Amino acid sequence: MKVAIDKEPLAGGHAVRGVGFYTKSLVEYLGRIKELKIDVIDFQKADLSKYDIVHYPFFHPFFITLPLSKKTKTVVTVHDLIPLIYPKHYPPGLKGKVKFQIQKLLSRKIDMAITVSETSKKDIVRFLNIPQDKIEVIYEAPRRIFRKLETGKWRQEIKKQYDLPERFVLYIGDVNYNKNILGLAEACKAAKVPLIIVGKQAIDKDFEKDHPENKSFAQFLERYGNDPQVLRLGYLPDEDLVAVYNLATLYCQPSFYEGFGLPVLEAMACQTPVVAARTQALVEIAEDAVLFADPKNPKDMAEKILRLFEDTELRAFLIRKGRDRVKEFSWAKTAKETFQIYEQILRK
Repeated sequence: MKVAIDKEPLAGGHAVRGVGFYTKSLVEYLGRIKELKIDVIDFQKADLSKYDIVHYPFFHPFFITLPLSKKTKTVVTVHDLIPLIYPKHYPPGLKGKVKFQIQKLLSRKIDMAITVSETSKKDIVRFLNIPQDKIEVIYEAPRRIFRKLETGKWRQEIKKQYDLPERFVLYIGDVNYNKNILGLAEACKAAKVPLIIVGKQAIDKDFEKDHPENKSFAQFLERYGNDPQVLRLGYLPDEDLVAVYNLATLYCQPSFYEGFGLPVLEAMACQTPVVAARTQALVEIAEDAVLFADPKNPKDMAEKILRLFEDTELRAFLIRKGRDRVKEFSWAKTAKETFQIYEQILRK
């Protein structure tokens, strides 16, 4: 079976975000399946007709990311449709509205859509009108680098390198509206605990502050940009990222909405306890292995953060539950289930 996967998410800004990590890991583990020949190519330039299946690992509602003419069996991964859920914060503009209608039409010609949670599947049915039987949920997984580290001199070295406090709340990811980092900062200030934010966007200075998508981050910077208890580290290399996960007192995912919530699993793999927003996908992914809080209520989030800081028995319980829960996710399993979708499509 010859399968082509679009290389576009492996370049530019996507490469260090969720869709880039998804594409890289999927390609790696599909490559271990002997019945498959995987080519990672530029879909804009390649002859796709010579492949049994082409797989678009990225979908955006406001840009044309699907083929205008389908030349072979086609799969697309739709990670989430968050811009459609919060239209006031992610305004498409006139061109985006037109492209969305085109994307809707093109998406119905796809042989199968893969998505990363039952939550996102419901959104795809709702917004794109794709039949449920043409959407398959296949979970992502943390990469194998995320693990509990042995005690060593790395602890003091990393603390010194990044000027980390002894105890802190960790957040890793983007700073878009739905991520709710403003609410997280408010919660940490109320709890009087330091907050460490990791992610390329967190130190970005060149952005349109008045754009609806960026207003909450602009407000965050105005209130906490120079706060010594709210540190923004920017992008970290993998080895340092794993170390910071291990050093964190807890990880917090405060999002209003998620398509999946991969950092929650990464934290679990590092045996770091988690406070997470009680929102659909995070409940689906984490089940009872995290302490849930109301993302719209910083006071509630602060109370849950303080509880995990102070309650050693609860910390130990959640670490055990997280360690067990994360075992249910693996990239080998993700690749196997994706391969089964390819086989299913070719049988039709």
